[in-house]
Parts: sequence; C-alpha cells; structure tokens
Amino acid sequence: MKMKWYLVASLLTVLTSSQGILTTLSQSNGRYKYDYATVPFLAEVFKLIVSSVFLWRECKKSPPPKMTTDWKTVRLFPIPSIIYLIHNNVQFATLMYVDTSTYQIMGNLKIVTTGILFRLFLKKKLFNLQWMAIVLLAVGTTTSQVKGCGEASCDSLFSAPIQGYMLGILSACLSALAGVYTEFLMKKNNDSLYWQNVQLYTFGAIFNMARLVLDDFRGGFEKGPWWQRVFNGYSITTWLVVLNLGSTGLLVSWLMKYADNIVKVYSTSMAMLLTMVLSVFLFSFKPTLQLFLGIIVCMMSLHMYFAPPNMLVDLPPSVRSDPESLINVPVDRKTDS
Repeated sequence: MKMKWYLVASLLTVLTSSQGILTTLSQSNGRYKYDYATVPFLAEVFKLIVSSVFLWRECKKSPPPKMTTDWKTVRLFPIPSIIYLIHNNVQFATLMYVDTSTYQIMGNLKIVTTGILFRLFLKKKLFNLQWMAIVLLAVGTTTSQVKGCGEASCDSLFSAPIQGYMLGILSACLSALAGVYTEFLMKKNNDSLYWQNVQLYTFGAIFNMARLVLDDFRGGFEKGPWWQRVFNGYSITTWLVVLNLGSTGLLVSWLMKYADNIVKVYSTSMAMLLTMVLSVFLFSFKPTLQLFLGIIVCMMSLHMYFAPPNMLVDLPPSVRSDPESLINVPVDRKTDS
C-alpha cells in the first residue's frame, strides 16, 4: 500500500529544511574542508544503490515489475540531468549581475513558472483559486526573504543590470522545466518507480562524475584525480549532508510519480520557511516582521490550494449536502447596496 502523498510531502519538508542547516554545520571556520562537488555525486550514487536494491526486491516477486528497455524511452532520461546542468551554469551567470539577496528573491519565480509549465505541458487544469494560491505562495516566500526597506540590500533589489533579471527569469524557467519534464517521464508509462529511478540516477551520477573530471582538468590536476580525494575532509556531518540530499531526491521522485510538481513546490517552499524559523534557535538568526507575514501568507496559500471548495466559500445548506453539485454551483458574492 502506497504512502499518502501528504506524509511524503511532510517528510520532504523536514529533510529539505535540515539540508541547509546540515550544510552550514559541515563547515569549519566558514569554509568547507571537503570538495563540495563530490556531495551531489555521492548523493546520486546513494540514490542509485537504494533504487537498485528495491528494484531487485521487486524483480523477485510475482508478477515482476514492468520495465521498458527500448532505446526510444531510455534516451529520454538524460534530459533532466542536461537541463539541471544548464540551470547550474545559468545560476552562476546570474550571480555575476545580482547580489545573493536579489538572487534568492528572484528564485521564487520558479513557483509561478512551475504552475504555468504544469498547465501547458502536462495539460493539468488549475482552478482560479489554485492559481491565486500559487501566486500567494510566491508572494509569501518573497516577503519572508525581504529585509527592512531601510537597508542597502533592499535598494539593490531594483538596481541590478537587465541581464541579471533576464538570467534570473531563465533560471526560474529551467528549474520549472526540469521538474515538469521529470514528472512527465515518471508518469509516461506504468514502469516501476525504482526502474525509472535507476535510469535517472545512472545518468545523474555520470553527469556529476563528468563535472568532477572537468574540474580536475581546469585545475591542472594540482590536487590529484578526483577519485583519490573524494572522501578527503569528510566528517559525520558531511555524510549526513550526502544522506539527506539523497533521501530528498528519492522522496521527490515518489512525489513526481504519485503526486505532482505543485505538491513538491509547496514542500520545498514550506521547508525554506521552516529553515528560517529553526535558524532563530540554532544560529541566533533574528526574526523579522516580514518573516512572520510571509509565513501567514504561505499558510493561507496552502489552505487555498488543497482545501475542499466547501471550506473556502459559503454555500447554501442544500449544496453542502450534495458535494457533487459543487462543480455547477455559482457562488453568489454579496455586494453593498
């Protein structure tokens, strides 16, 4: 019996929120003692091993899981890794034109672009209230990140070159495209989730390994080949970062298969707010009015998107007793006479 999507989404929220905290704790005097590029590679290997074990267990059962092996299907699985590779480069290019605060705020555009691509490419219909909820989520997360308008960082938000804003929009579109395309792959057929994961993470590991090799060539192999120093500087906290990153990836693939991108967007957005709240206690982060307002707006958005219609509008008693009639019932709006 499959787990309920909201349990998986809640677990994803907790793990994603702890990701930034663990990464910060893995630093020593504000620096990484390990090569941070090895973390995504090891996380991909971890996801590949876990998925392979579960697939092996499925294959021992009767009937065996469905696994499509024709090249026309398999060749589609490297595409998400390619999109993420381009996205990472666009991220670095964006940071050449805008500061970190502006970049984080612009990153919330991916919430709206995910909704748009979700509608265009997957043909999933969103109701007007759901569109409003998605926009509110973007507004809420942005509000929580904006600092006081008397600070210099607030002025810099609108003073970046136009190239920075264009690259920021492109970054948001690429992030949304990768997620929507992955959902398309996972739901394209009835193949085993673990078989699809094995294909995704095999290509993910290959692309991350290629990045490590490229970094070696760029550095002239000064520190030796990457496989000789892959575990250098690793501590227990660093391994927790790897396990956390791998586990969140596995949960995301589950949501892509059995839920959708919007659920993932809400999970990661709530995780960002949870991280800010936890940082108040762990890192002496000072809470702001914007943070509290952002949390309230995001909670309203969450309720608007997932609550049943009869909890959002006042309906006549006769309609409440017949939920199926909600589809065709006009909502009367009271106006002042």
